[in-house]
Amino acid sequence: MAKDILHGIAVSPGIAIGKAHFMSRQGFVPAMRQYIAGERVDAEVNRLLAAFQTVAAELEHARSLVPDDFAEHTAVLTSHLMICRDPKLIKSAAARIKTQKIRAEWALDQSLSEISKTFESIDDEYIRERIQDVHMVVDRVMARLIGEKARESEPGEKIILLAHDISPADAIELSLARIISFVTQEGGKASHTGILARGQHIPALVGVIGLDGRVPDGALLVVDAIKGFLLVEPDESELNMYTDLAVRFEQYHQEIRRQCMLPACTTDGLIMNVLANIEDETGASVIRGNGGEGVGLYRTEYGFMNRSSLPSEEELYQEYKRAVMDLTPQEVTFRTLDVGAEKLMEQQKEQYEANPALGLRGIRYCLQHQALFKRQMRAILRAGMHGAVALMFPMISSVEELDHALDILSDARRELDDAGIAYARELPVGVMIEVPSAVILSKPLADKVDFFSIGTNDLVQYLLGIDRTNPHVASLYQPLHPAVLRSLKHTVDAAHQAGIEVCVCGEMANDPYCIPVLLGLQVDALSVPPEAIPGVKDVIRHFAFNDCLELVRQLLRTSRTSRINRMVCEFVYARIPEKLAFHLPFDGVSD
Repeated sequence: MAKDILHGIAVSPGIAIGKAHFMSRQGFVPAMRQYIAGERVDAEVNRLLAAFQTVAAELEHARSLVPDDFAEHTAVLTSHLMICRDPKLIKSAAARIKTQKIRAEWALDQSLSEISKTFESIDDEYIRERIQDVHMVVDRVMARLIGEKARESEPGEKIILLAHDISPADAIELSLARIISFVTQEGGKASHTGILARGQHIPALVGVIGLDGRVPDGALLVVDAIKGFLLVEPDESELNMYTDLAVRFEQYHQEIRRQCMLPACTTDGLIMNVLANIEDETGASVIRGNGGEGVGLYRTEYGFMNRSSLPSEEELYQEYKRAVMDLTPQEVTFRTLDVGAEKLMEQQKEQYEANPALGLRGIRYCLQHQALFKRQMRAILRAGMHGAVALMFPMISSVEELDHALDILSDARRELDDAGIAYARELPVGVMIEVPSAVILSKPLADKVDFFSIGTNDLVQYLLGIDRTNPHVASLYQPLHPAVLRSLKHTVDAAHQAGIEVCVCGEMANDPYCIPVLLGLQVDALSVPPEAIPGVKDVIRHFAFNDCLELVRQLLRTSRTSRINRMVCEFVYARIPEKLAFHLPFDGVSD
């Protein structure tokens, strides 16, 4: 039996067996908290500035080494350069050195803590994880302050890279060709480690507590990035078992990749559209390579982050235009800005909110910042001239909110007309169904829009009153809860009665146990991370649509979550038992 077993979050599935290689111990140790003499202040500030300049040069160099087909790496490294050169971060730390007479490490640590607080209560997991970008840059600056040099690529055996966190720059410096797995102490499902690993099909675990103290450098490891385990010094039987599982997983992965360009067709002939969720314009090649049929959710928030000023209409238009042109003739659905009063953007300061998940976020935020809202919609309308584009509003909770948003959209059109600027006049407009009130009002909402997109992550959270990131209640977050199923049924029926389509873009769309339920509820499309598309298509091909219809009829007559979970598990296991070993485990079967 292994000497130690650590648990983590599997963010890129697969199995890896190899030697542990710690990238750096810097992120595991606290910053030096020391005071300095007054005459040392200027020298300390200069030391801080020099460290930032060194890191900026390293990031520039790393960006120049990124292969052409690693577009996502380039985009992330560009954002890290912007953070590294952000005068607010540098000035904040320098001011602390001068006023508190403390070492640069301590001053920078304080500035980072202040920035982190603005992200902690953001509800959207992807955006919340973006604080890791700032942490990655600061960690590199800290390492330079203490005299640690950048790690460079070395020849040698394959390694399992362990770190407090991993950035694309770290991976490029150490050579992706050597790395067979990532394991980090920090991060969540939306972290860059996960994005990086999935893009390269490298098994990865994040959130592994105790990594620094319990794993010796050079130890033999097994990374089980299917169930979320890290085995330290496994025994012979464990090595044999995982060696066999790794071969079977690679065969499965090759099989679904070969078939990913084929339609997602059920055994009785229903074709389901499988779309992609993306964050910026660099995802086109990834979507195409994985067999995606368009973009069901373009998160526009990323274009507003890590900036010293808000983007202009022209900057937004150019970003959206690139995405549309790269993906044409496939449709790109842009979700308008979905931020809240968490001070994501320095220029848009709001009063602190004790519960931002129920506060000024989504469409509420945009309706209170109409100039910004209109600027973004003008950019989306203009991008619609270059291909198929749709626009949708997040977190609509009332007909009045939708009417107000549509009025502002009409104003944006009039302004473009007055300016003589070309734009898409027949652009489809939809709404995100994410809160219970939108479910109840789905019929009148459907009469006013061209499509629905159901954000199941938020909808489940709001329906059940459960914060899935809270470990005390996370087990109660049940996507197949009877209230969730009946809400989905009501929403889909209302949409179809109005003659509009429904897409599901939350995690349920990527869950092999939820997919047959969504098929039986007759949703029209699923939108998932690009790297998940081949697996989702493969799962769909194992079900008969009529069987899924009958499953849902039975589920809707059931009022106990445990019974629903068992029925779904039995249904799925009867059809794809050999494939389930390669998907993240379903944890909903409980009483």
